[in-house]
Amino acid sequence: MFKKNKHGIQIKTPEQLDGMRAAGLVVGRTLELLRAAVAPGVTPLDLDVIAEKAIRDEGAVPSFKGYQGYPASICASVNSEVVHGIPGDGRKLREGDIISIDCGAILAGWHGDSAITVPVGEVGPELTELMRVTEEAMWRGIAALRPGAHLSDIGHQIEKYARSQGRYGIPQEYGGHGIGTEMHMDPWVANHGRPGRGPKLEAGMCLAVEPMLNLGTDRTRVLADDWTVVTMDGKASAHFEHSVAVTEQGPWVLTALDGGESRLGTVNRT
Repeated sequence: MFKKNKHGIQIKTPEQLDGMRAAGLVVGRTLELLRAAVAPGVTPLDLDVIAEKAIRDEGAVPSFKGYQGYPASICASVNSEVVHGIPGDGRKLREGDIISIDCGAILAGWHGDSAITVPVGEVGPELTELMRVTEEAMWRGIAALRPGAHLSDIGHQIEKYARSQGRYGIPQEYGGHGIGTEMHMDPWVANHGRPGRGPKLEAGMCLAVEPMLNLGTDRTRVLADDWTVVTMDGKASAHFEHSVAVTEQGPWVLTALDGGESRLGTVNRT
């Protein structure tokens, strides 16, 4: 049996959080391999092969593969693809592209889930800034994961930072989620909204925080493959994600190799 609070949100014991951390580290290490592998001429399918081998070599299972029929171990979303891009070998990455890589793994029944957006070679300043703002918005949201804070404080911090940096589109229908014995659990974690709303955060909660920002409109559509989400105006999108545990000491970033220490220290001083 796994404990849930009155809102139906799974609450982990310290020992269970250790299991979550082990799964998170598999994902974190895999994404670092993929970051290093991104280069002009590489295909998204090449990255998928690397990911599946890395995950299985650690005794884990890719959580995306077969999930609601999804055919791959990672999501690989290039340029105007927001999320859920299916990796294939029909196109090679080109200098100046950006690619969002979303990766999940199951280890001993616990899930880890994280995403990064990576430049392919040299990219233009507008794309560099898009990635910077999206990642920083994620960290602003993560910093809100403290006992006694409200769920909506996360999305409020993400939106507040994104709006302060420019006119970025924030897709309203996509966001983060609870995570634990399943990849997607209650609660839904919006990337926008007013603070002080929703359930109070408690030690032992685990949430995936994952902002997506678009260079243009916030409007999106799903392609004919029934998975790939793209921007309506064809402009680029970036996506970052970490799985995070709420603890009495503050957020513990389960999918960051250092637990989030270096970046959270920077956020908390600004």
